[in-house]
Amino acid sequence: MQAERNLGRVMATAHDPLSVIHEVRQQQQQLSVIQEVQQQKEHAEAQYYFTLLSGHKIPSVGLGTWRSGSFTAKAVFTAIVQAGYRHVDTAQEYGIQEEVGKALKAAMQAGIKREELVIASKLWCTDSAPDKVKPALLKTLKELELEDLDLFLIHWPISLKNGAHKPPEPGDVLEFDMEGVWKEMENLVRDGLVKDIGVCNFTVKQINRLLECAHIKPAVCQIEMHPGWRNDKMLQVCKKHGIHVMAFSPLGSTKRDLMHEPVVTKVANKLNKTPAQVLIRWGIQRGATVIPKSIHKERIIENIQVFNWKIPEEDFQALSSIKDQWRTMGGEILFVNEKHGPYKNATDVWGDDED
Repeated sequence: MQAERNLGRVMATAHDPLSVIHEVRQQQQQLSVIQEVQQQKEHAEAQYYFTLLSGHKIPSVGLGTWRSGSFTAKAVFTAIVQAGYRHVDTAQEYGIQEEVGKALKAAMQAGIKREELVIASKLWCTDSAPDKVKPALLKTLKELELEDLDLFLIHWPISLKNGAHKPPEPGDVLEFDMEGVWKEMENLVRDGLVKDIGVCNFTVKQINRLLECAHIKPAVCQIEMHPGWRNDKMLQVCKKHGIHVMAFSPLGSTKRDLMHEPVVTKVANKLNKTPAQVLIRWGIQRGATVIPKSIHKERIIENIQVFNWKIPEEDFQALSSIKDQWRTMGGEILFVNEKHGPYKNATDVWGDDED
């Protein structure tokens, strides 16, 4: 707009025809550059961000912090300040929120604005009761040194008593009051403490049940998703209802080495990208926010270099056609107690949504 006003001023005030022509050309060039920059910005915006049901935007790549341990603060600071991440995913259960908070404070002291960041945390199972939701959120805000939270998720659709064993024993698992807990999550939005709310590790049946009682739809459903576990049913249900998917474990795990999966390495070599970049880009092209975890500077930087290029359709379909499909994060470590239950295997955790 400034360039256009300048152009108008030149036409109105100049008297020398040659100087008018020269200045007009300069102003036209300036206007062209400004328009090109704006178009590039809009293009980048479309790649870097998705829009939630609320209208709030969420980056397409975030930093996962599970099991980051003593390296958490350094990893989060590196991701935000040096690599350009604007989304960090954490949780009360990870035991590292104070470290995340220190890194966020340092990043903002380095010039990053709070409104640029999308910070997500989660409600743990021992707090999955209506009267515990707000106290849990306030504890999270204190640890993160924030006045509000961008995204607060129910970590699992399971309620545990305080002091529950890991994995739980008989008597440790309580009835999960989904409607009551969700109502309190909605109140956090109404009170201005949280911008958006969502869920993690829900089944299709649980999502449908939640939608029946929700006044505020879940903005996000965080699930395991990668070429080795496409999670097609959940992705389809979420898209049907406008719920944005966040994909954790996008690179697989120690149990499922996707980084050396033949089709992944083949596509990576063809595109001159790393296997990690291909796996992350695959998730983005499915319409999901992807949250890879790393504590290493080089990999943190590498993992966000997934824009301004695409996986060609033929290669995308090849990645989407891996036949051996199974969860790598089925909750076994947290919940499965083969001898005493109540969850004796992963199917007990996931019900008939387990394929």
